[in-house]
Amino acid sequence: MEKYEADGYAIFPGVLDSELVAEADGHVRWLQERHPGRSGEDLSTELVARDPFWVRLVSDGRLLDVAERFIGPDIALFASHYIAKPPHTGKAVRWHQDGAFWPLDPMRVVTLWLSVDHSTPENGCLRVIPGSHREELHAVRELDGDDAVFNVESDVAVDESKAVDMVLRPGDVEVHHPGIMHGSNANTSPHRRCGLTIRYIPTSTRITAEPQPFPSALLLRGEPGVNAYQPMPRYVEGEHYPFKGSAAWE
Repeated sequence: MEKYEADGYAIFPGVLDSELVAEADGHVRWLQERHPGRSGEDLSTELVARDPFWVRLVSDGRLLDVAERFIGPDIALFASHYIAKPPHTGKAVRWHQDGAFWPLDPMRVVTLWLSVDHSTPENGCLRVIPGSHREELHAVRELDGDDAVFNVESDVAVDESKAVDMVLRPGDVEVHHPGIMHGSNANTSPHRRCGLTIRYIPTSTRITAEPQPFPSALLLRGEPGVNAYQPMPRYVEGEHYPFKGSAAWE
């Protein structure tokens, strides 16, 4: 916690077991088959709440216990996004601060970045600028071209010599502040780099976007607070990704 306060990020190794991480790997591949028009870097918000495995994953008690350290016991999901950079062609994520984009009031939120693959500098791992979370949220600018996952970046110069690579094993979790400057390089390696971002908010933080409820807003632990939420999905065999414990979601 002291490191998070000082640097804006922290790493929790081995949070999830290999069996669940393997299911997450299969889930990403299933999603890509199910949505052939989407790249592996574009599996996100509107898919989450209707997907029983996705909800099972983000509501895992071990992940919620990590999130509770940062935002307290009443926890909701704001958003979640797989970024599965394919070998050789996986795109960069330009330098940015998450809080500059999110419709949250107040900006009390924490991101857990769950590593599904071994994440390395060669395959485009997450990179952060320690201490940058103490800066104000910067303006953003749009980019031309399609060489990045998102077509926006922070409108400030970034000293990349200060960047720290988040080298993570499958099941590790990196936690970062909404104000920290972060990004990642393109994947030029022969190995995929997949991670799942999970944005947790205390239920006292209001999601201000319309319409309500927000497509990926789910109550995961504690009191409901100020938001409306999507209903928990029910598992239907043949329609949803099969997983251990799916019967409990029927």
